[in-house]
Amino acid sequence: MRIFGAAILAASLLVTNAFAATSLTAGRPAGVKKAQENSNTILIIGGVGLAGLGIALAASSNGGGPTNFTTTTTTTTTTTNP
Repeated sequence: MRIFGAAILAASLLVTNAFAATSLTAGRPAGVKKAQENSNTILIIGGVGLAGLGIALAASSNGGGPTNFTTTTTTTTTTTNP
């Protein structure tokens, strides 16, 4: 398991370095203008919807209150004849 984890970690470090090989040009913005041009409305609506769903699920649960159990006891009496 330790070897498997080490292999995954090494692969992730290699992959992230490979994708980061593109360098930014000096003195130019790093995509800020393009990011500001894109509309994030769908992401905002989705985030608010997921937050609302989480709140609704938390409010609809029973809060982990006590569970009622019914128990029955049986007693047996024995008599012996002398």
